[in-house]
Amino acid sequence: MAVPSHGPASTGLPSRATPAAARRYRPAMPLSLENAQTVIAGAHERARELGIAVSVAVVDESGLLVALARMDGAPPISPEIAEAKACGCALWRREGDSLEAVYQDRPGFFAQVDRMARRPLMPGKGSLLVRRSADVLGAIGVSGGTPDQDVDCGRAGLALLEPS
Repeated sequence: MAVPSHGPASTGLPSRATPAAARRYRPAMPLSLENAQTVIAGAHERARELGIAVSVAVVDESGLLVALARMDGAPPISPEIAEAKACGCALWRREGDSLEAVYQDRPGFFAQVDRMARRPLMPGKGSLLVRRSADVLGAIGVSGGTPDQDVDCGRAGLALLEPS
């Protein structure tokens, strides 16, 4: 008995499918590169208004990096911190201040979860969830200013996303 031939498991298409047909079945990213770049531009603009230089990272709902940009003059470690803030926020589905409360209340638990993530998680102000209605699309992390300035820059960036 012949077993039907199938293409890549991710598409479930027969092996004779054309590349164009395969693209039709590829799921769209809920947080596009264009979205991420818009958020970063807004955060950087707010940082310029505040007279500070920051790094901004945008990750998807799985904590994987979509875009990262460091302003001229931002601290050299700030891109790493921004990504760690965004990653923790996305994976825990909690904004930075809420994540900091978990870190303070349950440090042992937080330390174990931190080991499971692909990069260190940074609790504290400066990370915000990117949402569409109730859905979490990802997170933004900002580093380079004070904690409140980081949040302010992140909110300015998020405000540029069109609600859908």
